[in-house]
Amino acid sequence: MSPSMIAPVVEEENNKYQKGVKHLCDNGLNKVPTKYIWPEPDRPIFTKSDKLTKPNQNLKLPIIDFAELLGPNRSHVLRTIAEACETYGFFQVVNHGMEGDVSRNMIEVCKKFFELPYEERSKYMSSDMSAPVRYGTSFNQNKDNVFCWRDFLKLFAHPLPDYLPYWPSSPSDFRSLAATYAKETKEMFEMMVKAIMESLEIDGEGNEAAEELKEGSQMVVVNCYPPCPEPELTLGMPPHSDYGFLTLLLQDDVEGLQILYRDEWVTIDPIPASFVVNVGDHLEIFSNGRYKSVLHRVLVNSTKPRISVASLHSFPLTSVVKPSPKLIDEHNQPKYMDTDFATFLQYIFTREPKWKNFLESRKIHHLK
Repeated sequence: MSPSMIAPVVEEENNKYQKGVKHLCDNGLNKVPTKYIWPEPDRPIFTKSDKLTKPNQNLKLPIIDFAELLGPNRSHVLRTIAEACETYGFFQVVNHGMEGDVSRNMIEVCKKFFELPYEERSKYMSSDMSAPVRYGTSFNQNKDNVFCWRDFLKLFAHPLPDYLPYWPSSPSDFRSLAATYAKETKEMFEMMVKAIMESLEIDGEGNEAAEELKEGSQMVVVNCYPPCPEPELTLGMPPHSDYGFLTLLLQDDVEGLQILYRDEWVTIDPIPASFVVNVGDHLEIFSNGRYKSVLHRVLVNSTKPRISVASLHSFPLTSVVKPSPKLIDEHNQPKYMDTDFATFLQYIFTREPKWKNFLESRKIHHLK
């Protein structure tokens, strides 16, 4: 076949994958296309039964009981939060005050969105990262050489009245249920920030940062991972850290999230009605490296679809993020350069974002 004939075929193939993995699966699929096959060192190691071959691979994260955080045991809970952020970069929150119906309804309406015809979902496709609503696939479909087994819907959520009119109008109850969810996760985030600042023992300035975060950015990201015929060949999401301050993750009952702990990939057990909370790059910078933004990835399976909803929170997009002056002294020099959202956008527009490369690019290497 001549080069002039090959080019249109390659473009057609690429266009097919740009429509998302749900679209591929809906049209019938019994093997993973080459576009989704990861290099061997990056693949999970499964047995034929969809079980990881390594024993004891599941990890129980520290559990933060919100009711105790608001009660007489607050100081003990704050110590647990500090230890979790230093050791794991993750913890799970229970008794968080969000009504069960709010989280259940959010998962259900998101499932319905991804069950809509492709033509309806594709109305929200955009390569503009600042679009108020963006439907897409993989991790960064414009840069990824190998695609991930994931479709997503990203919704800017703060200030909510500014963005709500752009959100999907189908299913008919999507906006109302998602808006309730966004408001309640924002409230949970604000209470979590107060606890984080208190755990860092920074009075005064912690309150100023908390107020700034209260007016900061919020993005709700719905992830859809359809069943995969060969889950051992691909990933739902590649190893990455979260750009932002804190992420609050709601999962259904299907496991898939893994974190890198002591140089091993370990699976996080989903706890019904809980939230997984993880430290983002901005909190690692703000805490001057005390709290860790930890690498995580997502596995897929051959039998069950998986839905998760991440609420990502940080400072306003125009803010400069830097180590807290209260955590800097002659023995603790700043470990990170000041950064902002524009710097991050410039970084990901020029390369494939993966691992913790962006955060590494902001580190200051002091001469000893």
